[in-house]
Amino acid sequence: MQSTRVTFPDGSTTGEGEVLLVDRDASVVVVDVTPFHPEDHTWPDQPGDVGSLVSGDVRATVSEAVMAAVSDEGVLAVGGDIPVKRGGEGWTWLVGHRIEGGIPEQVAVGAPVTLEVDAGRRAALSRGHTACHLASLALDAVLADLWRKQIGTDPLGNPDFEGRANQTSRIHADGSVDEYRLGKSLRKAGFDSEGFAASLAEREERINEQLASWVASAAASCVDVEGPRIIDRRSWRCELPEGEVGFLCGGTHVHSLAEFASITVSLDLGDPQLLVMTTRATPALG
Repeated sequence: MQSTRVTFPDGSTTGEGEVLLVDRDASVVVVDVTPFHPEDHTWPDQPGDVGSLVSGDVRATVSEAVMAAVSDEGVLAVGGDIPVKRGGEGWTWLVGHRIEGGIPEQVAVGAPVTLEVDAGRRAALSRGHTACHLASLALDAVLADLWRKQIGTDPLGNPDFEGRANQTSRIHADGSVDEYRLGKSLRKAGFDSEGFAASLAEREERINEQLASWVASAAASCVDVEGPRIIDRRSWRCELPEGEVGFLCGGTHVHSLAEFASITVSLDLGDPQLLVMTTRATPALG
């Protein structure tokens, strides 16, 4: 069995494929090529796509797309049960389609199927993911003066607060929630946590000004791929006025920042040790 080929990086939401594996106990179907984006089991920031799998006159509901893997010994593991990181040796990496209500008999190994992703939900998640990345870049830029020591930089050359402090990121329809740990290790790295807390409202305003400028630029955005397989490296890229930015990312994204009417963030330091950044994207009309 070969690793699943995926078409979602270019924005595809429909496709044809052949069933390679059916696990009726787990209610999971694996197809040779799919437009479905799966949730990553090691960094589950973007939820898996939902939609339909059609075989002949039978339409089955795909309740979730997940990562799956088959060991060299033939053992199938799905989602959080996969015992190794994506791409680990000794495993073939797949996209699993969880079928709601049980897998119809017509869906069997070798059967041709049509795959249809919920395009509206995908678009909303793509906006949420792109907005999340832009918000993190704006956050880095606005916090740059709070570093007393040299640390690594982000794609725009600013101190990489995101890379240093982010502990969780959750993408949802038209937005995201990111949590950043402001503990002792960050202070030792040279970050002025007290100065940040004292200027929180002003920095939130500056982040939103930066995001408004980027949205107004209508910059092109895309996902670059190194190959068609689910385990091949993918990167998000965006042509911002300050220069092209990009970093490794397995999710889906908009094609242009013109797809946004606005992107805004709110910063919460209710716990002085934990910054919560909530990002909201408003889609453009039409």
